[in-house]
Amino acid sequence: MIQAALIGAGKRGMFAYGPYALNRPDEIQFIAVAEPNEERRNRFAKLHSIPADRQFASWEELMAKPKLCEALLICTMDREHYAPTMAALDKGYHILLEKPMSHDPLEAIRIAEKAEETKRILTVCHGMRYNTYSSELKRLVDAKLIGDIMTIQWTENVGHEHYAISFVRGNWRNSQESSSMILQKSCHDMDMLQWLIGAKCTKVSSFGNLTYFRPENAPAGSTDRCTDGCAVEHECPFSAIKLYYNTKTGSWGSAVSLDNSLEARMKALKEGPYGRCVFHSDNDVVDHQVVNLEFENQATVSFTMSGFTKNQARTFKVMGTKGEIRGTRDANEIEINYFNGKQERYYPQQVSGGHQGSDVLIMRDFIAQVKSGNLHSKTSAIESARSHMIAFAAEHSRVTGKTIDLDEYIEQIKSGAAAVENP
Repeated sequence: MIQAALIGAGKRGMFAYGPYALNRPDEIQFIAVAEPNEERRNRFAKLHSIPADRQFASWEELMAKPKLCEALLICTMDREHYAPTMAALDKGYHILLEKPMSHDPLEAIRIAEKAEETKRILTVCHGMRYNTYSSELKRLVDAKLIGDIMTIQWTENVGHEHYAISFVRGNWRNSQESSSMILQKSCHDMDMLQWLIGAKCTKVSSFGNLTYFRPENAPAGSTDRCTDGCAVEHECPFSAIKLYYNTKTGSWGSAVSLDNSLEARMKALKEGPYGRCVFHSDNDVVDHQVVNLEFENQATVSFTMSGFTKNQARTFKVMGTKGEIRGTRDANEIEINYFNGKQERYYPQQVSGGHQGSDVLIMRDFIAQVKSGNLHSKTSAIESARSHMIAFAAEHSRVTGKTIDLDEYIEQIKSGAAAVENP
C-alpha cells in the first residue's frame, strides 16, 4: 500500500480519485489533505480518517512539513498547478497532476523539465488514454488495419448542459481566472490525436468565438438570476432551477452544493455562480471552435469543439489508406469499414468508474508506477507538455489569425518572445 496526500479537495479530488482509496484501502491511503474551503477539507478528512494535524488550509502549509508520504495528487484549479507542483518535485513527491498542467505554456514546459531533472513520476490526468475504449482504438490503429492514417475528423460534443454549468456559470467560464476553452476542455483531445497519429504536430490553425452566451442574446424578460422571477425561466433549456434544483438525481448537484438538500441547492442558486442567467454571466471562453493540425508524417486533423450539442460525447472518423475507423466513445462501439467491402465491429471491455473507467484506471496505473518506481507512464510529462503546446498554439492562432509553426512557437515560448493571448 502507498500513502498519498491530496491538494485540492474539489470535485475531481473528492469524487474522482478519493473514492479509489475507500474502495481499495489495500492499495492506497490518503494521510493528508490541503484545501482552503473548510467544508470540503473537513468532508474529505472525515471520509479518509485524516487526523487534524494532517489537515491544511493551503498547499504551502503542507509543503512546509517534512515529506509526509510517497505520492501527491494535485487537483487544484488550473492557475494553481505550477507552484505546488514545482515545490512537490523539489520535495521528492511522485505526482498525479490534474490537467491542464498550467494555464501558461512556459510553466507547462518547466514542469515537464523539472520532473525529468528530479527523476520523479509526474503523470498528467489525460484520462482518455487509460480507458479501455481508447486503448482498443490505439491498438487497432497501431496494427495498421486501415493502413497509414491520412486524416482524422474528431469532434468534442461538449453538450449544452455541461457547457452551461462548467463554461458559462462554473469554474472554467473565464479565461482570466482559469484557462482557454481549448486548453481546459480539449487538451485531452490534442493528447489523444498526438498519441493516435504517433508523430509530432508541426502546424496549427484555429477559428472560434463566444457567439451565443452573451448579454445581447438574452431573451426579453430574463433576469440576472434564474431565481429572480425570470419571465422565460420555465421555457429556457438552460434554467438553473430545472437543471440543478428540480432534479431527482442531482446529476450536477455536487458542483452546485456539497449539501444535496433542496434548501442548500436553492441557497447556492440565489447566492452562487450557478444560479446566474447564461446570458448575464462573466464568461469569456469560446462556445465553439475548430482546430486544423498537420503532423510531420503529413497526416492532417480537423477538430471541432462545440457547446451546442444535445449529448456529451466524442465522435470521430480515422481515415487510412486501406479503410476507415468510426466511433462514438459513449456507445462503446468501434466500426472498421475496409475499402474491400469488409466491415468489423469491436466492443471493448468496460470498466466501472467515472469517465468510462478512466478515473479508476489512471489511479491503478499511478499506484503501480509509484510502487515499482517506473518513471514512464502512458503519458510522460514531456509528451503531455508537447500536446499542451498544440492547445496553446491553437488559442494563439484563434486570437491572432495566424497559422502557427509549432516548433517555432515552442522556441519563442522558451525564449520569452511569445505569449498566450486571451480575448
